[in-house]
Amino acid sequence: MSLIAESAVIHPMAVVEDGAVIGENVKIGPFCRVGPRVTLKAGVELVSNAVVTGLTEIGAGSVVHPMAVIGGVSQSLHEAGEDSKLVVGANCTMREGVTMNCGTVGGGGITKVGDNCLFLANSHVAHDCILGSDIILSNNVMLAGHVRVEDKAILSGGCAVHQFTRIGRQAFIGGLSAVAYDVIPYGMLNGNPGILGGLNVVGMTRAGIERSVIHQVRRAFKQIFESEGSARANAAAIRDEYLDCAPVIEILDFIAAESDRALSSPNRGKN
Repeated sequence: MSLIAESAVIHPMAVVEDGAVIGENVKIGPFCRVGPRVTLKAGVELVSNAVVTGLTEIGAGSVVHPMAVIGGVSQSLHEAGEDSKLVVGANCTMREGVTMNCGTVGGGGITKVGDNCLFLANSHVAHDCILGSDIILSNNVMLAGHVRVEDKAILSGGCAVHQFTRIGRQAFIGGLSAVAYDVIPYGMLNGNPGILGGLNVVGMTRAGIERSVIHQVRRAFKQIFESEGSARANAAAIRDEYLDCAPVIEILDFIAAESDRALSSPNRGKN
């Protein structure tokens, strides 16, 4: 039996299957379908012609636009129908044609999206992706399985991200870029193959990071990627120099963390 709040408004031409949990002030427009294991928190709106299925939870105030399919079964070749989940945070917007898949048991069983994220038309979030908050995926962005995207990253139109890749906080990915390797926090990557061209200085400035701090981050970037030796060794060597600079330490921690992918750099892909 569905649990539908009295304040919810459901169009008579929508289908809400038994078992769905529909919160206060939810709006479900015409030709929408809500599956039996879906939870829509307070104030969620399904505009029209949207499908929310699977074991899926959508956070308060989020909006799903026409032709989006949220909570579909994973497209993994190892998918065998096991239980898995999709959790979308509060105040997210999923525009026309957006697709988000549930996780896989082998990948942790959950796909998770934070709060205040914007997914523009036809962007795709595959199985077992973990996304932070305040992220923008522009039109036609494609995230393969197991991708991790940290808070405030921006992915421009048409870029594609290889499975298991990490994208650091407040990184900026240029349009049509191929992201095959990890992108450091505050990094700016463009091209196919994607090249780490520098730092997202505009984004850092807009975030209120002081100019003096940005200068330290730029200096650390050069030490990591322009010095002799590997980026990982260079990053480890400068840690003590930047203990009082949180953004640099964030970058160093990102580089030091275990990963299935190599690190994007200014030199990768060049002859």
